[in-house]
Amino acid sequence: MTIEERFERIEHVAAGRAEERRREREENRQLWRDAQRQIHQLPQRISDLTVKIADTNATITRLAEETERKISRLAEEGRAEDKRLGERIDALVSAIGQYLSKQAS
Repeated sequence: MTIEERFERIEHVAAGRAEERRREREENRQLWRDAQRQIHQLPQRISDLTVKIADTNATITRLAEETERKISRLAEEGRAEDKRLGERIDALVSAIGQYLSKQAS
């Protein structure tokens, strides 16, 4: 291999390396721009998530209050039914007692 051929080869290798560094530099710049874009988007995304969390908390609170009202209403209805049933049982026992006392007389 002559000196000229060696120089051409060295220039070719050097040009290849320079092109590779240029591509890597451009790729690094693109990655940096993407990272910067994502960093700039973070406050808005955090804000959006905060709003969603607040909405979810409000929904949970509303559902808890509705559930509490329904439980209270059902408890009242249950107590009223229990009272009516107790009154019916008392009336039935009284009627049976009267019937038995008439039968015994």
